[in-house]
Amino acid sequence: MPKVSDDHLAARRSQILDGARRCFAEYGYDGATVRRLEDEIGLSRGAIFHHFRDKDALFLALAQEDAERMADVAANQGIVQVMRDMLAHPEEFNWLGTRLEIARRLRTDPEFRAGWSQRSAELTAATLARLERRKAAGALRDDVPTDVLLGYLDLVLDGLIARIASGHTNENLSAVLDLVEASVRRRA
Repeated sequence: MPKVSDDHLAARRSQILDGARRCFAEYGYDGATVRRLEDEIGLSRGAIFHHFRDKDALFLALAQEDAERMADVAANQGIVQVMRDMLAHPEEFNWLGTRLEIARRLRTDPEFRAGWSQRSAELTAATLARLERRKAAGALRDDVPTDVLLGYLDLVLDGLIARIASGHTNENLSAVLDLVEASVRRRA
């Protein structure tokens, strides 16, 4: 039997993730049935679940992919830039409506919570490291502990995600992000 190349496996995995992202965006987690995933991805359930253990693993892989991308931006440009990117290009984050599903499952599903915690830790670590660097450089407020700044920014991120997911974006959100950014800067 011929061996499948690593490039082919990576391309297939990417195809599955792209299709799953569209399906979760359109139908939400519960509505993204295996049948709908098959239709959107264009592959059989056997082909899909050869790469991912189950629907949860597929969903968590999407979350991890997005968390890694956001962590890269957060590490270099800050979490507010992540939010600006979401606002500027909501189509790239169109599956964020499922974030509400994540919040529900974090409360009710210990196994899911453990998997999510591992995957979201990278974004948290990148954001915290950047905040610490910016604080050490004198650019951020020093009257507020760094973990409180992180909690504040996480809360704003969650609110922005809820707004984008519900379709309530407008020009004022950019000004709100300006306000958020100004609120964490050191006052001269």
